[in-house]
Amino acid sequence: MSSSIETLEFQAETRQLLRLVVHSIYSNKDIFLRELIANASDALDRLRLESLTDSRLAADSTDLHISLEVDHHARTLTVRDNGIGMSRDELVESIGTIAKSGTAGLMQKIKESKDAATAENLIGQFGVGFYSAFMVADKVTLRTRRAGTDSGTQFESDGEGTYELQSLDDLPTGTSVALHLKPADSEDGLSDYLSEPKIREIVKQYSDFIRWPIRMGAERTDAEDATAHGTETLNSMKALWARPRSEVSEEEYTEFYQQISHDWNAPAETIHMRAEGTFEYEALLFIPSQAPFDLFSRESKRGVQLYVKRVFIMDDCEALMPNYLRFVKGVVDAHDLSLNISREILQHDRQIRGVRRRLVKKVLGALTDMQSKNTERYAQVWTQFGRAIKEGLVEDTDNTETFLELMSAASTHDPEKTTTLREYVERMKEGQGAVYYLTGESRSMVENSPHMEAFAAKGYEVLILTDPIDEVWVDNVQAFDGHRLQSIAKGHVDLDDSADSDQEIDAEKTQRDQDFADLLAWLTITLSDQVKEVRLSSRLTTSAACIVGDAHDVTPTLEKMYRAMGQKIPSVKRILELNPMHPLIAALRSTHDTDASDPALASTAELIYDSALLAEGGDLPDPARFARLLTDRLTRAL
Repeated sequence: MSSSIETLEFQAETRQLLRLVVHSIYSNKDIFLRELIANASDALDRLRLESLTDSRLAADSTDLHISLEVDHHARTLTVRDNGIGMSRDELVESIGTIAKSGTAGLMQKIKESKDAATAENLIGQFGVGFYSAFMVADKVTLRTRRAGTDSGTQFESDGEGTYELQSLDDLPTGTSVALHLKPADSEDGLSDYLSEPKIREIVKQYSDFIRWPIRMGAERTDAEDATAHGTETLNSMKALWARPRSEVSEEEYTEFYQQISHDWNAPAETIHMRAEGTFEYEALLFIPSQAPFDLFSRESKRGVQLYVKRVFIMDDCEALMPNYLRFVKGVVDAHDLSLNISREILQHDRQIRGVRRRLVKKVLGALTDMQSKNTERYAQVWTQFGRAIKEGLVEDTDNTETFLELMSAASTHDPEKTTTLREYVERMKEGQGAVYYLTGESRSMVENSPHMEAFAAKGYEVLILTDPIDEVWVDNVQAFDGHRLQSIAKGHVDLDDSADSDQEIDAEKTQRDQDFADLLAWLTITLSDQVKEVRLSSRLTTSAACIVGDAHDVTPTLEKMYRAMGQKIPSVKRILELNPMHPLIAALRSTHDTDASDPALASTAELIYDSALLAEGGDLPDPARFARLLTDRLTRAL
């Protein structure tokens, strides 16, 4: 028995919105099947829940599942479930949801948007759900009967101006959505959705972890070429993150990690967590043991996979993981997000920001535990990802102390092993007021730098920082555990620990300053294009000179980095320091005192500056001139 057909009209604004959904918004039309399967899964969840609380339903929940049925002759794809179903009123209300969303304000925003991506973000705020079916179908026929009722309802529409409702008897409990498919059109992004391989591909990508089996008819040919008809389950249903950790083996974790990361190594650490309360979610995160080749590529993808109630939403959800943890792989399954939430909304969602903070805390906590309990594994992880983690010292000031505790760096204490800042502080000499460091391109360059001479001679440990990010974060961090961080290539250095009295030391320094005053003043004028000051040094023991910066000057390496990124910054003049005990500087002073007009003095001063620049790994402004001056001087010396 069936009733007469009732024809209803969509609201005018809803018609416009449907037209945008079908023709303008989504470039990837495969998501229609994700939406329909998600709706079916929700219906099965509701039936299971309501059957536990309402005995009057009398619904069979022993084999809850979703079926996909292909009819090549009729060109239909049907998504069927035996879930809770809908009454006529519920069906009309569900259809009205998009109409309620189709306000004049929304339509105005969409009209004002400049491109399809912006419009898609706006649509994502309201959801398309069932209506995404009209992207691939000329007509949609939905039949449904609610559990516990005797009659069902049929909805049918071509998605244009009207839809038809009809009451039907003898319908099974649940809902079926039959799509009368449009022809495949590659230019319009329409695949052949009657193709079983294509259906399997979509289910695997978007719905593999749905808790209910997704079944589809399949034909199998045996050894005798006889065809057998059967049913195949398309999804794995193995959402490891939804199971208690005690029920998941390490082999299962490793297999899942390899599946989502395409890395055939085992992960270094697995983080399995569940959050309950106002915003519920599960997360299964992995810290890899090997860095990907594109870790520092601008084009590399980052972020974890986002699911909503086991339905895949997006890969590389950057809103859930900061850039400095871009190597972390895994899944976050949120319970309270819309299936159609856009990346733009995620970036500004307060709850998502809260999830991100908790995920970051968990990952940093796992690294801290690894550092204290498994030092060998942590050393391997730091070797692979330390350079990325240190970016957090620039990007995430809320966790500065944690980053500093995690940091491991080479130092002059051991030529092979790295050290933590905590270990450095424990080894500091009595009376040492700062954590000393020097940045450079390589360990050998730093160790052979003239700046290192006095520190090596007096036994002070110096951190050797050779990653490009080190040039940046050291300016952002003032101290660790109450000890200031000081570059040995900046500012004044006082390492005098001799047995002489302070009065004797001061008197000796004053006399030396007087002896060299005229030479320093002349050099400051002569080299004024290159340096802002020439002074005597307390950090040199064997080299004649070195170049240093003021305490807050930008280093030459950082200056190069900024320029490489297209940022214009003024050149910073630095300071030339001379070793008053070096024979060359003593001879230069003697010659200047004897004859300040000697023309060889200026070229000698230039050679001293250029030599100091080369010693620290700098670039000569005029290499050809340096070669000529050096050749002339060597020729006269022979």
